[in-house]
Amino acid sequence: MWFNVILFMTIVSTYVQGDAERIVKLRQGRVRGHLDPNGGLYSFYGIPYATAPTGIHKFKAPLPGPAWIDTLDAVDNRTLCPQKDFMGLMPESLFDIKEDCLVANIFVPATKETNLSVVIYVHGGAFVIGYGNWLSYKALVRSKKVIVVTFNYRLGAHGFLCLGTDDVPGNAGMKDQVALLRWVNQNIANFGGNPEEVTIAGYSAGSVSVDLLMLSKSTKGLFKKIIPESGASLAAFSIQTDPFENAKEFARLLNYTGSNSIASLEDFFKNVSYESLTSINVLARLDSTFLMSPCIERSNSGEAFLTDSPLGIIKHGLYPKIPTLYGFTSMEGLVRLPLFDQFKDAMNKNFQDFLPPDLKFQNDEERQAVAQKVKEFYFGNSNIDSDTILEYINYFSDIIFTYPALRTVKYHVEAGHDQIYLYEFSFVHDDLPKIPYTNIRGADHCSQTYIVSDGLNATMNNDRLEEMKPIIRTIWANFIFTGKPIPEDSELPPWPPVGKNWSPHMSIDLPLSLRGSLLKERTLFWDQIYERHYQQPIPPPASPHLEL
Repeated sequence: MWFNVILFMTIVSTYVQGDAERIVKLRQGRVRGHLDPNGGLYSFYGIPYATAPTGIHKFKAPLPGPAWIDTLDAVDNRTLCPQKDFMGLMPESLFDIKEDCLVANIFVPATKETNLSVVIYVHGGAFVIGYGNWLSYKALVRSKKVIVVTFNYRLGAHGFLCLGTDDVPGNAGMKDQVALLRWVNQNIANFGGNPEEVTIAGYSAGSVSVDLLMLSKSTKGLFKKIIPESGASLAAFSIQTDPFENAKEFARLLNYTGSNSIASLEDFFKNVSYESLTSINVLARLDSTFLMSPCIERSNSGEAFLTDSPLGIIKHGLYPKIPTLYGFTSMEGLVRLPLFDQFKDAMNKNFQDFLPPDLKFQNDEERQAVAQKVKEFYFGNSNIDSDTILEYINYFSDIIFTYPALRTVKYHVEAGHDQIYLYEFSFVHDDLPKIPYTNIRGADHCSQTYIVSDGLNATMNNDRLEEMKPIIRTIWANFIFTGKPIPEDSELPPWPPVGKNWSPHMSIDLPLSLRGSLLKERTLFWDQIYERHYQQPIPPPASPHLEL
């Protein structure tokens, strides 16, 4: 069920020029959007919302976006931030990689209504790859009740190198996201949107971003609800445990041979080419982190995005406890399935190499003992091979996605956050591939996102899939408009907020089913380990010329 948001707003400066295009007046200048070929919405592609510094300044916070005199024809959907197409999803023939890549895409219903709710989607890609239009959300927009915004932000070392200096303070990619939120706040009314009714959503690394944006003081008042889809702020890949060590490792991968001082590393990175910065493939690391991700900044680094650990912020309750639709799929670890043949022998030989790097140990013996305990919990006395592939999937589900999410939820609830709606997405259909060596299909990483959006394969036609699409899109829409995924007058099952012990949660399948604790045994197992061995993330050190 769709709900109207009725709020007072001044008349916006929007001009309709025929049915085929719409011109909108912004602070920067006018932009022209075009009616979608299938009707129902106007698309505005490639609007610069900020300017990415270049050259030796490329790691700094974004600058204000440009202004223009002539009407900008908003049709450029090819712009990508510097990245390497490690997965073959972004051929150079279809895209244009630019240093100054900070553009937004606005999708507006073909209606004269104003005060529309706004959803800003943050793309995923391990903070290394991706772009705003990786997925589209035109089905949501065609409801005529919501505007969708997607955008690019800087990636990899370009966006997340963190040295704590004036020129490389860290979190450039997150500061891009903050700049986008501010741009939307200032401009979305001109598209017919309500800046007071903004929800931010994201998938995978975008989900982590959304989680972190809620915790950052720099985003105060810029949104009212969040939807993190398959990613949490307390994951090891979400925050660099030691950004200086990561910078040194990344530099070595680029054949750096200088000293281990911050000053020397800074000089190296400021002068290295974008081609070199994006040449290192970190997607198959054994510890399931990607080196370059958000970090804890030094408090003297200008307008910092984050100066305390996510755990510290949550535990102290120092953040706005806004409505949150929080969850993951039942087999997130399928994201590691392509590496099964490469990983299984290495896991049998040295399982400790696959432990999350945000765990610390007094010595190697303690590390080996914990690794053996973890291995036995998932695999018993069996080898990791084709007979235990489901356990392999569960392990990577837990260390990358599910345990960090449930740990995050636990501390939110303890801090008094009583507006979190928890779910597990377990829906599958017959057109999905079976897991090798089994007769089972699983809900892969971000499966819920692909159905809420227009999907990676929009031509797939499956009866169960077509039945699920309106249900999950209605749940998301309900939350966007009301802060509740299922309102009281809905025909869908009641869905109260989560409380202690990760209960209740909604199992999103056909049919929907409200259940008790989510993955309690696996979560309590990891709680015992993290309570003893968790290593809080730290900012980079303060001595730029000291060799460390």
